[in-house]
Amino acid sequence: MSAVIDWLLDSDPSIRWQVMNDLVNAPANHAAAERSRVASEGWGAQLLARQRPDGQWGDGTRTPFWWSNMYSLVFLRDLGVDPASAPARRAIQLVRDNVSWGPEFGNSPFFDGEVEPCINGRVVALGAYFGERSDCLVDRLLREQLSDGGWNCEAERGSVRSSFHTTICVLEGLLAFEQAFGASAAVTDARSRGHEYLLERRLLRRLTTGEVINQAWTQLSFPPLWHYDVLRALDYLRTASVRDDERIGEALEIVLERRQPDDRWLLDVRHKNTLYEQMAGAVGEPNRWVTLRALRVVAWFHSERKA
Repeated sequence: MSAVIDWLLDSDPSIRWQVMNDLVNAPANHAAAERSRVASEGWGAQLLARQRPDGQWGDGTRTPFWWSNMYSLVFLRDLGVDPASAPARRAIQLVRDNVSWGPEFGNSPFFDGEVEPCINGRVVALGAYFGERSDCLVDRLLREQLSDGGWNCEAERGSVRSSFHTTICVLEGLLAFEQAFGASAAVTDARSRGHEYLLERRLLRRLTTGEVINQAWTQLSFPPLWHYDVLRALDYLRTASVRDDERIGEALEIVLERRQPDDRWLLDVRHKNTLYEQMAGAVGEPNRWVTLRALRVVAWFHSERKA
């Protein structure tokens, strides 16, 4: 295991500080010092430098501005850039002052979100991380929860069944909101019903027949974008401190089976329109992001079992 930790540490500051903080129990001030480098060195600095003077990322041609803006900010959050750092604050001020969702959504400011819960869940998470609170957007997500406990972007077109993809995006957003601004009974209850929707289905199976819903959910990706997979679900449950539940066993076993003999995990798939591929890694090769996330989940599971 020491070899894989050394491999993770021999990388970008964004990975190093998370390894120090989450896997090797380094002194907090050491991890914080490494984290402070993310905004000025390596991938974090590169990503911040790509922001345009008008606050947007990309050219609006290869991908729409809304996509480039949202997933650039999601990537900065994944990198763990310090939201209080001067470069991050400048970037967020540009977004807050200039970036909207465009005429289709009445030029709604970025942190006010738009209409799809999968996107709004992401926006709530970003707002929580960067200090841009949106209670109205959270209230909207609570109103849009379906009777089975989850969410679906197709609900506005009549769907009454939840989507794993949409549900995980909303759960991550609501959890980030509570962690940043404090828990509330309404949000906590909505999250509990939401992750129970996933757990009832053992994170990948149909409730009615027990069959696997989508084999693609056993493929590990980074970044996941809007896509669901079992590692993303497990990582949410870890972050949410959901107590040990036998219904996660199969999903955890799938993740463990994908560990290579050298204790690393591969990047199984890259989703369409993934930005910054050089930071995300090459498909089929050992991947530091997937390995970091998988090791965190495994460590969480074992600590829960010992508790």
